[in-house]
Amino acid sequence: MCKLMRWLAMMMLCVLVDTQNFKPTKAPMFQNKPFIVFWNAPTSQCKNRHHVDLNLDTFGIAANSDEALNGDKVTIFYHNVFGYYPHISDSGESFHGGVPQNQSLSNHLSQVQKDINRVLPSKDFQGLAIIDWENWRPQWIRNWDNKVIYREHSINLVRSRHPSWPDSKVKTVAQKEFEKAGKNFMNSTLHLGLKMRSQGLWGYYLYPECYNYNYKNHPHKYTGKCPNIEISRNNQLLWLWKASTALFPSIYLPEILKSSTNVLKFVHHRVREAIRVATVARQDYVLPVFVYSRPFYSYSLIALSQMDLVHTIGESAALGAAGMVMWGNKQYEASRDNCLTVQKYINETLGPYIINVTLATQFCSQELCQKKGRCVRKLPESSTYLHMPSGSIKTKVSKKSSKLTFFFKMTKKEKQDLKKGFVCQYYLGWSGKFCKKQDASSSHLKSGFLAQGWSSPRISQTLLLNWILAEILLTLCYFMIN
Repeated sequence: MCKLMRWLAMMMLCVLVDTQNFKPTKAPMFQNKPFIVFWNAPTSQCKNRHHVDLNLDTFGIAANSDEALNGDKVTIFYHNVFGYYPHISDSGESFHGGVPQNQSLSNHLSQVQKDINRVLPSKDFQGLAIIDWENWRPQWIRNWDNKVIYREHSINLVRSRHPSWPDSKVKTVAQKEFEKAGKNFMNSTLHLGLKMRSQGLWGYYLYPECYNYNYKNHPHKYTGKCPNIEISRNNQLLWLWKASTALFPSIYLPEILKSSTNVLKFVHHRVREAIRVATVARQDYVLPVFVYSRPFYSYSLIALSQMDLVHTIGESAALGAAGMVMWGNKQYEASRDNCLTVQKYINETLGPYIINVTLATQFCSQELCQKKGRCVRKLPESSTYLHMPSGSIKTKVSKKSSKLTFFFKMTKKEKQDLKKGFVCQYYLGWSGKFCKKQDASSSHLKSGFLAQGWSSPRISQTLLLNWILAEILLTLCYFMIN
């Protein structure tokens, strides 16, 4: 009898373990592309003026038409061209009231509507829409260093209205006014964007932040971990995560970190924190995470080393990110020499590595998930990567278009080795081992991949019941033996 109870208990616990605690995630933007690399740099002049083709399409890098900064694939809204974003310049000049509580939200949203129609004229826009507001942060405590001016400005506004109030009261009210207005500005802007271009993926650049920049002070003791207080502060931004439909953390690398072990620590914990936030943002699915990176070290045209590519693009893919956004500025297209530098790096290093990782993510999705999910490391801290075996990638040139295409050939052992260390995180609407089972509730939704996942109340209650019954059976078994 006791053996039977133990067996039943273990079966119930196995059901719990089989879920891997993974909520489903949204299906990728492009079919059968679980990991997508976007190009978010203005490089149209390389081809149009300098006659240098960057060959982005050859390597499967998603770029806007004419390689413009903004377009149908990815659009970034900077603070000076999107609504009436209140901010203070480095010289101390206030724009649009300086702080959010000193600007009309309705006027701002009216201008945002015009700007969206101007930048994204198609109502069928299905790309990434990133709002880049970095001048102030919505949490009072996080406005430190050169951002302290936003606290001071807020305090002065309250003091001008209530000169007789004690400093403590002035500061308390100033903080409340600033945080309330900041939240309204960020939330309302997102909501309007989603209302107008509902098929786009909207979020803020650099959110969530990890603040693990202490590699400069103690490089030999650096762990890369996000400070606990910052994780707690990210939890307080749940309102922002709920309003977002994608997250856009940043892993820009300064040259000081080049090819050091601290790159992996820096990137790993920033991406892990973004995925943690993406998991708690919604009950039904995990928000897609698109990691902002650069092909070069910050403020330079010094290309990332092969090691650092693995620890940025490779690490992000292995942890379950939906893709990367490779950002760049006008320096890339400023001269023919600069364009040739970018082209050489893409052709010889960056492009081949992107092909390697994207093919590996597609293969793993096909093998482990039947193309209905994304492969994620079983153990986040492990050193397993989604890499194709050496020599497995082949090329073919089309006779009609002369276009180069990539495909792979692997032995059975190579296929088995690639899948080791990974599990399937299924897309919304698919479940079961190897993601073969389509949830019945998905049939009435617009996308075939949209449905309730394991975190729905019904399934969550089932898992909880299994756990409780397993505990009861094991306890009864213990008393029977003793």
